[in-house]
Amino acid sequence: MRRLRRIKILATLGPASSDSTMIRKLFEAGADVFRINMSHTPHDKMRELVKTIRNVESSYGRPIGILVDLQGPKLRVGSFANGPVQLNNGASFVLDSSKEPGDADRVCLPHPEILSALKVGDALLLDDGKVRLICEETSPDRAVTRVVIGGKMSDRKGVSLPDTDLPMSAMTNKDRADLEAACETGIDWVALSFVQRAEDVAEAKRMIRGRAAVMAKIEKPQAIERLQDILDVSDALMVARGDLGVEMPLERVPSLQKQMTRMARRAGKPVVVATQMLESMITSPVPTRAEVSDVATAVYEGADAIMLSAESAAGKYPVEAVSTMNRIGEEVERDTLYRGVLTAQRPEPEATAGDAIAGAARQIAETLDLSAIICWTSSGSTALRVARERPKVPVVAITPNLNTGRKLSAVWGVHCVVAEDARDQDDMVDRAGRIAFRDGFAKSGQRVIIVAGVPLGTPGATNMVRIAYVGPTDADV
Repeated sequence: MRRLRRIKILATLGPASSDSTMIRKLFEAGADVFRINMSHTPHDKMRELVKTIRNVESSYGRPIGILVDLQGPKLRVGSFANGPVQLNNGASFVLDSSKEPGDADRVCLPHPEILSALKVGDALLLDDGKVRLICEETSPDRAVTRVVIGGKMSDRKGVSLPDTDLPMSAMTNKDRADLEAACETGIDWVALSFVQRAEDVAEAKRMIRGRAAVMAKIEKPQAIERLQDILDVSDALMVARGDLGVEMPLERVPSLQKQMTRMARRAGKPVVVATQMLESMITSPVPTRAEVSDVATAVYEGADAIMLSAESAAGKYPVEAVSTMNRIGEEVERDTLYRGVLTAQRPEPEATAGDAIAGAARQIAETLDLSAIICWTSSGSTALRVARERPKVPVVAITPNLNTGRKLSAVWGVHCVVAEDARDQDDMVDRAGRIAFRDGFAKSGQRVIIVAGVPLGTPGATNMVRIAYVGPTDADV
């Protein structure tokens, strides 16, 4: 099951893709990580999906990542007494704490934290930004707003606040329960919604206690303002373009996507580009040309992964959507321009032994036209540093830890093999050659470069580079 592309694919599971047969088809089509959206998945169903994925994983003998996406706070208005109302441009509209059903003049906003945080001049976006209000008067229990962009408003529509820093956690009680259940089940990644500040990620990490890695979803303007701090404490980023495009001007989203992709690469942390990548394939067997170009842009930029949401979870053509994404990735990576773009964006190595050795390994491999870079890694840090270099040659990560292999399934270019740790350096070199030959990364007589930490099995101790031939005995697998 060696992939012929470097960028990874995340596929969301749902009604269209929750049985073993379909999950197998999605994996064979190119899915590297499966996403479980806890907005729509009860705990029993989540456990069932995890068990099914693990069964598929064991039958193919290749690590598969599982990402659980927490719902986050859902801010909504209350209900209306007589059905939908029309809010007209220029009209006054009140949001208050009264539980009475609303009308064309007011509605309940059952979130006291919003009413207390609003300031005059703050914008409120209702129903995914279709209706826009500007706050003109505030008090702890009501806000008087002016309708800037009117439209129809009905019960329980969502509220977004692009200008307001809300004094609330990124996790609700439901999220905390979902998080604990997911960690007990043995998932690999947790996607954290509604991140506004680094402390939100730190809170999730305290609950997780090392049982999974945290991917911060960047979907709020407040997160953009503190992006470096959030990245510093996160294990990965997700560019959540849907909500980001509601709370910020749409025309800013492409540049923010590029900015986050490059920041994450500099930090040596995975970045996932998500939302509406092949949206038309929910109902169509082929995407639009614009969607193909959008996916290709993420590949050219060197993102670690691209994600399918409703396309694979609820669409009519989940396998076709993954196959299409797979083909786009392969085609872009064959383009001679692709390598030039990645090289131009390569960050300078940080002043650490791991970065210096990863950079040297990439340069040696490309100068000597070696067949692959083989990383022996316990925690995954060696493979992450090598992947940060975006080398021209394939990257193979060998790890004794299955959990490490599963996490690395979201990292650019890393083909992960779970194997018993090497006994000594000779065993390390011998088995690296065997695995490179077995998985099609090198032929007998070709050379590979091996990167590892000595003493073996010491996490984060990358300090050794060795060039080795794949000899006749290595080929005899």
